[in-house]
Amino acid sequence: MTTDISMSPITGPSAWRGDELAGSTEWIYLLGDAEREELEAVGRRFVEDDPDLRTVSAESYPLTVSHAMIDECARQMDSGRGFVLVRGLRTDEYGDRLAGAIFFLIGLHLGTPMEQNQLGDVLDHVIATSNKTLDDAGALPSRVRDRLPFHSDSSDVVALMCLRASKEGGSSSLVSGTTIYNEILRRRPDLAPLLFEPWHWDWRGQDPDAPADTYVSPICSYVDGTFSTYAGSSMIFSAQKYDGVPQLTDAQVELLHLYDEITQEPGLALDMDFQPGDVQWLLNYAALHSRTGYVDWPEPERRRHLLRLWLKRDVGRPLVDGFGKNVVKERGEEARQPLPGGNFRIAEAVVPNMDWGN
Repeated sequence: MTTDISMSPITGPSAWRGDELAGSTEWIYLLGDAEREELEAVGRRFVEDDPDLRTVSAESYPLTVSHAMIDECARQMDSGRGFVLVRGLRTDEYGDRLAGAIFFLIGLHLGTPMEQNQLGDVLDHVIATSNKTLDDAGALPSRVRDRLPFHSDSSDVVALMCLRASKEGGSSSLVSGTTIYNEILRRRPDLAPLLFEPWHWDWRGQDPDAPADTYVSPICSYVDGTFSTYAGSSMIFSAQKYDGVPQLTDAQVELLHLYDEITQEPGLALDMDFQPGDVQWLLNYAALHSRTGYVDWPEPERRRHLLRLWLKRDVGRPLVDGFGKNVVKERGEEARQPLPGGNFRIAEAVVPNMDWGN
């Protein structure tokens, strides 16, 4: 295993800019009629069977016509841009239960669903449950309407399905981790090597039940010619409050500020306006994600509502040891005992707990 990097720019499909992709549709996979019909038919059988979401397998629900779509999603995540948007599902015609079943089914064919909260739910929600902002105590990023900073999630893959769009705003924003690194290397080659050194991250701030205050991971990994990113400077800064955590050096602070500044520069990010039925598949190691602030519809039933999956996708991607938040267990692994109240049937799982995040 080779972990040396020559500190030269990284090329390839993962080094994209939003202003270069915005005028094309190459990152959108448009479902054909036969694919859509198969997904709907198998999804209906999934709803009728009502399997336990923690134990159901892809083998029980084969997808043959849609295999080309699944292969393209896998290829783009593993060795392409790092993301793809699948469009063409008619979710407004058949409702949340079937939509959620189709979403979960595709996820099963791309990886293993992971627990996303203390209840052990493997299907979660992005929906505003109050008028809190990120500055309020106890506010959850998935349950507010604020613009979010660019970050990586605690999984190999994060996927979002749009059930209902906002009245205004709420674009999903992606930025290439490779491009950010190249920009840092171009502007401040003296700071770039710090990205590959260990950093302390606030574990307790992400999970009140965490077994430790922090975990340690570099921001970038380069192994056997494969570049990966794991980012979220707010969790690095907040880790500074714990005893025993080394204080950030001036150079480290400068690097984190530069990293965040680059993510916000015009032209770097790709903003996509979700339509009902859109599904976004994203490899956390290739791109960071965010969201613009948004305004909801006044009627509760019309609120912006996304379903979210976290997947473990084991394709042998080489990473430095301990890279990312490798503390979240995939479904079926021994972890902490989930709290009672989890939703493990599709009919219940697609209904958000509106008290969560209040």
